Amino acid sequence: MIAAPRVPLSDGSSIPQLGVGTYKVPAEVTADLVAGALAAGYRHVDTAALYGNEREVGEGVRASGLARDEVFVTTKVWNDDQGYDETLRAFDQSAARLGLDRVDLYLIHWPIPSADRYVDTWRALMRLQEEGRVTSIGVSNFSPTHIERLRDETGVLPVIDQVELHPRFPQRDLVDWNTAHGIVTESWAPLARGGLLDEPVLAGIAARYGKTPAQVVVRWHLDRGLVVFPKSVSLDRLRENGDVFDFVLDADDHDAIATLETGERTGRDPDLD
Repeated sequence: MIAAPRVPLSDGSSIPQLGVGTYKVPAEVTADLVAGALAAGYRHVDTAALYGNEREVGEGVRASGLARDEVFVTTKVWNDDQGYDETLRAFDQSAARLGLDRVDLYLIHWPIPSADRYVDTWRALMRLQEEGRVTSIGVSNFSPTHIERLRDETGVLPVIDQVELHPRFPQRDLVDWNTAHGIVTESWAPLARGGLLDEPVLAGIAARYGKTPAQVVVRWHLDRGLVVFPKSVSLDRLRENGDVFDFVLDADDHDAIATLETGERTGRDPDLD
């Protein structure tokens, strides 16, 4: 059974360090995949309004038979729904699709600085948290500049910043900044959308531990104190990705993986929106 540790959040709650991502997981397989992952020991599921599978995520959570408090569910408000009233309506719709009266973590999906609505959106998240409909609130794809503005205008920092992060794009400065401000960094595209898995450096490390390159990369995230949720439409692959708690990488391994850094993103730069 996968038994991920929990990472404390600055609001007093905590999040399982390893989760299941559902981006581009087809709705028709999502419920079974989520239920199977929870049966394997996962306790953290990440979805979003954009993904079109919130309803099926909720079905999978209920099908697992686990108590609601045993499963950590994240969803996100999409760009078109930003703004104070718009976000409150969007949350109502997400909660209804999930079939939940409370979401563990609600994120602003992108800052979209050109629209200049993310502060009003953040105020809506603050209200949802005050009302007890959301346990924790955070952001996704935010830079320190965006987060500082939230702090300066509302006095409230996010507990999590979910960003693209992998060995080619390790985001060291951002992680250090977040850590200094009590913000947990969470990695999306942790395997660079699979683009890392043929790297000889990772294959060599994996061979020494009797693991796969994907498991080595997941362990790299965990060793750095990051929250990570690799995505797969294969339950066997999800089980494999979770089999990472019987080894740790040493300093030489981390040095070798550092040579893979190129600064290359697989997604867009949020500062350019």
